Amino acid sequence: MHNIDWPIFAVYLILVTMGWFNIYAAVYNEEHKSIFSLNMQYGKQVMFIGISLLVALVILFVDGKFFATFSFWIYGFMILLLIATIFIGSEIHGSRSWIRLGGGFSLQPAELSKFAVCLALARYLSNVNIKMEKLQTRLVCAAIICLPVVIILLQNETGMALVYTALVIVLYREGLPGGFLLIGFTALVLFILALVVEQKTILFSIIGAIAVIVFLFFGKRKFRRLIGIAVVAIAAVGFTLSVNYIFTKVLKPHQSIRITALLGKIDPSQMKEAKKGVLYNVNQSKIAIGSGGLLGKGFLKGTQTKYDFVPEQDTDFIFCTVGEEWGFIGTTTVILLFMFLILRIIYLAERQKSPFTRVYAYGVACMLFFHLLVNVGMTLGLMPVIGIPLPFFSYGGSSLLSFTILLFILLRLDSYRMQIL
Repeated sequence: MHNIDWPIFAVYLILVTMGWFNIYAAVYNEEHKSIFSLNMQYGKQVMFIGISLLVALVILFVDGKFFATFSFWIYGFMILLLIATIFIGSEIHGSRSWIRLGGGFSLQPAELSKFAVCLALARYLSNVNIKMEKLQTRLVCAAIICLPVVIILLQNETGMALVYTALVIVLYREGLPGGFLLIGFTALVLFILALVVEQKTILFSIIGAIAVIVFLFFGKRKFRRLIGIAVVAIAAVGFTLSVNYIFTKVLKPHQSIRITALLGKIDPSQMKEAKKGVLYNVNQSKIAIGSGGLLGKGFLKGTQTKYDFVPEQDTDFIFCTVGEEWGFIGTTTVILLFMFLILRIIYLAERQKSPFTRVYAYGVACMLFFHLLVNVGMTLGLMPVIGIPLPFFSYGGSSLLSFTILLFILLRLDSYRMQIL
């Protein structure tokens, strides 16, 4: 317990406690008053909190060098577990990503694999001979991140797979050129424009105009740059033309509806289904948050929550309960606590003498930020609904245990901050 960063430990306890209160409020029923009833989510969550705290305590007593030494072994074990889940897992909500443990409890390896990927990435990048300028380094990093992503996609757990894309920020911190981030951002913008702009000739004209401007400023007297700009422009046009195929053939109907609903471009033939599904979910979510006003309706007094108008209100849409019962003050407090936690983790990362701990810390920060951004964004209708839990708040043992392990491994590694692991 020596050298433990107590501010992070304190914020963790606050967030977990607030999360439990909001799960209690989300599923509260006057007929079930015992907080320890395993028939109710809040009773199970108390058990999950106890298990997570026990695991956290064990981690704090493990030698920090263990995590550095056995990073690849842990990663390999989690990959095997992910593969096994495809064959032995149970299908829940359309995803074969759960392993039933008996007694009504299940484990989701896709959640737990987050810390393993962060450890493996940290171990590889902390090698003194590894340079991000090398193509081999970039390919190995991509393989470490993408291997679990592919397996999780095979489990039909798209939302969880997207979480790992946040680790690109870690690579950027370690020297990945900003051009790669620019390419990714440009691809996202083109994808959205291809869906929003009906006249593709207008979009192609914009791409052509940008290419000409770039050439006039950066390509004069350099034929090689002209070829490069032309290739990029052609690739952009090709990507734009492929969006419709991706949208109709690659993505599943419910996934495409979620994206078009966010952009306000739902096909009339899908409107009926959308009103019963994603549009209804998001509308009820915004009503619940908006009805909370400045101070909220009070604990256990949320009508949208109490009468089950908001779907998945104890898991993916738990933030709605915060907004309705605790209002703007409550939601702002929760977001500020998360931002303090993330910024504190970045502070911890930058004070490390060990590159291993620094990379791992940035991985934890990226995971938390992505979850916070997407979960809060989808409850406000600013992000597509992709089923990502709010850390420490959403009901579920796998999620709570996953983020607890992520965070407390960091706290243990940080206690060795003056050493090279």
